[in-house]
Amino acid sequence: MAEADRDLMRLRAAALTLHDAARDKPDRKADVFADLGSPVSPLRLRPAATPSSSSSSAGSAKSPAPGNAAAGRGGRGSHSGELAPESTNLPRPPGHRRSGSGPLIFSGASSSAGSVGGGGGGGGSGSTASSPLTNALPTGNICPSGRVAGATAAATQPPRARPVVLGSGTGHYGHGSIMRGGGGGSGGGATPARTSVDAAPLLHSNNSSRSPARCPAPPATSGGLQEITRAGNEWYKKGRHAEALRHYDRTVALCPDSAACRGNRAAALIGLGRLPEAFRECEEAVRLDPASGRAHGRLAGLCLRLGMIEKARTHFTLAGSVNQSDPAEWQKLHEVEIHQGRCMDARKIGDWKSALREADAAIAIGADSSRLLLALRSEALLRLHKLEEADSTITSLLKLDNASLPSMPTKVSGSGMSADSYVHIVQAQVNMAFGRFDSAVALAEKAKLIDRVSSEVEVILNNVRLVAMARAQGNDLFKAGKFAEASVAYGEGLKYEPSNPVLYCNRAACWSKLGRWAKAVEDCNETLRVQPNYTKALLRRAASYAKLERWADCVRDYEVLCKDLPGDTEVAESLFHAQVALKTARGEEVSNMKFGGGVEEITSLEQLQDAIHSPGVSVLYFMATTNKQCAQITSSVDSLCSECPAVNFLKVNVDESPLLARAENVRVVPSFKIYKDGTRVKEMICPSLQVLRYSVRHYAVSSS
Repeated sequence: MAEADRDLMRLRAAALTLHDAARDKPDRKADVFADLGSPVSPLRLRPAATPSSSSSSAGSAKSPAPGNAAAGRGGRGSHSGELAPESTNLPRPPGHRRSGSGPLIFSGASSSAGSVGGGGGGGGSGSTASSPLTNALPTGNICPSGRVAGATAAATQPPRARPVVLGSGTGHYGHGSIMRGGGGGSGGGATPARTSVDAAPLLHSNNSSRSPARCPAPPATSGGLQEITRAGNEWYKKGRHAEALRHYDRTVALCPDSAACRGNRAAALIGLGRLPEAFRECEEAVRLDPASGRAHGRLAGLCLRLGMIEKARTHFTLAGSVNQSDPAEWQKLHEVEIHQGRCMDARKIGDWKSALREADAAIAIGADSSRLLLALRSEALLRLHKLEEADSTITSLLKLDNASLPSMPTKVSGSGMSADSYVHIVQAQVNMAFGRFDSAVALAEKAKLIDRVSSEVEVILNNVRLVAMARAQGNDLFKAGKFAEASVAYGEGLKYEPSNPVLYCNRAACWSKLGRWAKAVEDCNETLRVQPNYTKALLRRAASYAKLERWADCVRDYEVLCKDLPGDTEVAESLFHAQVALKTARGEEVSNMKFGGGVEEITSLEQLQDAIHSPGVSVLYFMATTNKQCAQITSSVDSLCSECPAVNFLKVNVDESPLLARAENVRVVPSFKIYKDGTRVKEMICPSLQVLRYSVRHYAVSSS
C-alpha cells in the first residue's frame, strides 16, 4: 500500500503539472499556445512482473509473453478486457466489441470493475468481482484516435478530473490497486498503463481532428517536458527570446514530432528576427498537425512578412476553416498586395518616386521582410541617386537566409523577370554603383542561371561584364602612368553604365594627372550628382578648384570635408590656405591668420581689445576651471578650433581674470561671444555643442 500511495501522489502531481502548463501561452494571442502540453502517448507499458496469484472469475487471464510489449496495439496477450487477434478463436468476455487497433483512450459510461480496455477493444462485464460501479472502467467502442465511435451521450460530456482510479474490488486488480495507463491487467503484470481521460486534452492539440504525433517518452519525462516548456514561456513573456529559444530547443530535442513544440520554437525565432528558420519550423508544425488552426495562422503571418502573398492566403484560409483566422491579418494581406502591384506598375513607367512610396507603404503595413519589396525599394532609391539608402536596404535583404526560403513564383511586371532573378539583378546594380564590380558580375550571372529566358537579364549581365572589364583595363593603364589611355577606358565603361560614380571619379583623376582641371571638375560634378557624399570626388574637385584659383568654391568644398573628416589635419590645413588665398584675393588683411595655433588664452585688457578688433572672425570663450559644464565643453572647443583654422579662438578664465569678465559683462559661464571684423555678431550662454559648431561655421563661411 505504501508503494501504491506513492504512485498515487506522483500521478496527481503529474496531472497538476500538465494542467498548469496548458495555461502558459507566450504568443501574442491569448490562446495561441493552448496546446503546449507534452504530446506524450496516453498508452504506456509497465515493466513486466510475475502474474498475481489473486483469484479471479472468468474475466481473469494469463499475462502476455515477454516479447509482447505492445499489448496496447492489438498484441496477443490474453488479459481480461483485451481483444484477441482476429485469427484466434478465444472467446471474448461479455460486453466487448471489436474496434480498430492502436493506442486507446477510454471514454463512455462505466461498467464493472473487471472490464479493461486493452489493445483494440472496449471493456465489458467480464469479472465476477463485486467492486462498486464508481470504480469501474468505462465501456464503449474505443477508437485509435481516443474518441468514442458513434454519437454516445458520454462523448458530449466534459471530461472529469480523475487522474487516477483506485480499484477496490477483489477480482483482477485487488483492493487498493492503482489503475493508470491505457488498460488493466492481472495484478502487476505487463499491462498497458492507463492515464486519466481528462489529461488527454492537455496532451493534444485542441483543434486537431486526428490522433496527434506521440513522443516515446515515459511519464517522468512528460513532467520534465512541461517544466521546460513553462520556463521557456516565462522567458518569452518577458521578451527574452534567446533564453526562451534555449528552452524550446530542449523541448524539440525531447519531442521532435510535436507540432506544439515546433510552434513554440518558431515564435522565439520570430522574436529574434530569424525569420527563415522560423519559416522552416512553422512548415514542420503544419506538416505534423495539418488540422491545427494555430499552426496555419502562424505560418500565414510569417508568409505575409516574407512577402509570400499566395502562400499567406492559402494558410489564412486553412486557419479560418477552424476559426483561427484574424480578419485584421486578412486586411493587411489585401493592402500589401495592392501596394506591391502599384509599385511594379510605377517601375514599369520609370516613376521611381511613386515606386518608392508604394514599396514603403507595403513594407510598413507588414511585409517588412519581403525580398521582392526590398529589391523594388532599393532599385527606386538607386534611380533617385540615394545610393547609401539603396545599399542599406540591400544589406537588410542580405540578412535573410535566402537559401532557406522557397523561390518566389511572382513575375516582375513590365520585365518578365522572375522575382528571384530580379533580386539578384538589383543587388548587382547597387554593387556596381559602389565599385564592387566582381561581386556585381557574380550576382548578375546568378540571375541568369535562375532566369535563362529573360532578355532584360541578358542585357544587364552583358553590361555589367563590359563595365567591369573597362574599369579593370582603366586601372591597369592608370597604374602604368598611361593617363590618357586610362581616361578612354573609363569612358568606354560609361557607355554601358552612364551614371556610374566610380568611373566618373576615376576619369577625373586621369584629367587631374593630365592637368586638365576643368575636365576634372566636370567629372567630379557628375560623380557628386549621383553620390553627393563621395569623399574622393570632393577632394579632387577642391584640389582642381585650387588649381583654377576658384577660391570660394575651393573653401566651400574643404569646409564640407572638414565636417566629414574632423580629425584630418591635412584637410584642415588645405582649408586654411584656401581661406588665406581667398582673403588675399579680396584684398583683406591676413597677417594675423595662423594655422594650428590652438585656443589662445587672454589675460589682459589690451589683448582682449586687439582680438575683438582684428579682421576676420574671433570667438571669445569665457570659462571657469571649477565649472563642470566648462570642463565638458573645453575639449570640444579645442576640436572646433582645429576644424576652423581661419577663426581666432580666444579663452578667458574668469577666475584668474575677473576684470575681463566685467568688461564684457559676463556673469554666467560657459559663455561665447563671436566678433566679426570688430563687431559683435553673436552671444551664447551655455550653448550645446551643435549650436556652437553651427554658429562658428556660419560666420566663418560668411567671412570667406
